[in-house]
Amino acid sequence: MTKILIRGARVLAAPPERVDAATTDILIDGSAIAAIGPQLDAGEATEVVDGAGRLVLPGLINCHLHTWQTPLRGLAADWSLMEYLMRVHGRVAEHFTPQDIYDGTLAGALNQIAGGTTTVGDWCHNNPTPEHTDAAVAALQASGIRALFMHGTPGAGPGIAPSPHPRDELERLLNGAFGDREGRLTLGIAIPGPMYSPLEIAEHDLRLAKDLGLIASMHHSGGPTPAVDPWPLLEAKGLLGPHVNIVHGNHLDDETLARLVGAGVTFTVTPEVEMGDGHGHPITGRLRALGAAPSLGIDIEAAISGEMLTAARMALAHQRALDHAAARNGAGPSAGPPRGAEALGWVTREGARALGLAGRVGALEVGMQADLVMVDAEAFNLQPANDPVATVLQAHPGNIDAVMIAGCWRKQNGGLCRDDLAELSLSVRRIAARVLGAAGLAAPAA
Repeated sequence: MTKILIRGARVLAAPPERVDAATTDILIDGSAIAAIGPQLDAGEATEVVDGAGRLVLPGLINCHLHTWQTPLRGLAADWSLMEYLMRVHGRVAEHFTPQDIYDGTLAGALNQIAGGTTTVGDWCHNNPTPEHTDAAVAALQASGIRALFMHGTPGAGPGIAPSPHPRDELERLLNGAFGDREGRLTLGIAIPGPMYSPLEIAEHDLRLAKDLGLIASMHHSGGPTPAVDPWPLLEAKGLLGPHVNIVHGNHLDDETLARLVGAGVTFTVTPEVEMGDGHGHPITGRLRALGAAPSLGIDIEAAISGEMLTAARMALAHQRALDHAAARNGAGPSAGPPRGAEALGWVTREGARALGLAGRVGALEVGMQADLVMVDAEAFNLQPANDPVATVLQAHPGNIDAVMIAGCWRKQNGGLCRDDLAELSLSVRRIAARVLGAAGLAAPAA
């Protein structure tokens, strides 16, 4: 196996618990971290990397991205949520071929790596055929990213009735591309949930996920109020727990939110999309008040950029604004506004927990997977790097010097380790022109 020694870097091992950024070494053996400590013996290391002037942190985790939509970048920047649903899912999505899904997913995954994301929750809900699904999975594999591929079914568009998730398709995937449950790609299930489907379908989908040992993720950002509260019924049937992930959750009332947190359900906040598209205020502070924390995601690059450090800053600034306003009104939270180290925890440890990968990724510890990011702390825009956490949060993709996933370099010396980016860029431009033309939509005027 390949052994790589990173020598003399400043390491933020496990945000938010350990962010002292002590100068130390990291030894990687194969896909895992073998040792962390000062002056490690290079021994049989096949590669020694000078970490001087670099901040090393766990790979970032993007818990919610519709990666197939990469060719639609910028299209929905000024749209509301309903406009997005009507146009993208109601008109554009049907024109994507399996090859379009492959190229879009590959481009989106590579962009995540370029920004320091090593794990993505790919919420794939434009797979009308097994060929579309297989194309998305193949693209994730080819990109080198770690992913929880959340298999969805078409049905997000207005007027499309949801149906029970197909067990046979999930079993096909588990017996094929996802046969290794400890592999770099793992399988999840993207479902409508009880706010966007009849209770019997929600029960079927959650039971299916539990039976197969999969994470079940659902959107929750409004929707009609059911005549009967579905959550106590689902909880009574034992269908809620850490295998359930809710994205957004803006309109959950306090009692329901507390019930779900108590059941172990995880939450993913996508701060910029939620604030910009009309979902409502992100629930970061409400989770903190319950002793919980969010994971974070981007959601749609059709509306915003894909950088997870930007998402962390957005979530942090939004919650600080709410907490400062509450303090001015005499109702400030006892814990005070969140600190930067918490935000790094949201995009590392909490992300791993939400995707069912805790103990494998999300921290730099011996035995865990070697998923890490090296930030060039000597870059002009980050000097003099007084505080390691603030330095990381202020970084942009150009400051991401290197990215390693499962012990393999995917970005080095500031560039992705690929030679097909120009060809891929041309492909996504062609996809955009064709699918938008077929849907009768034009790109926004320059």
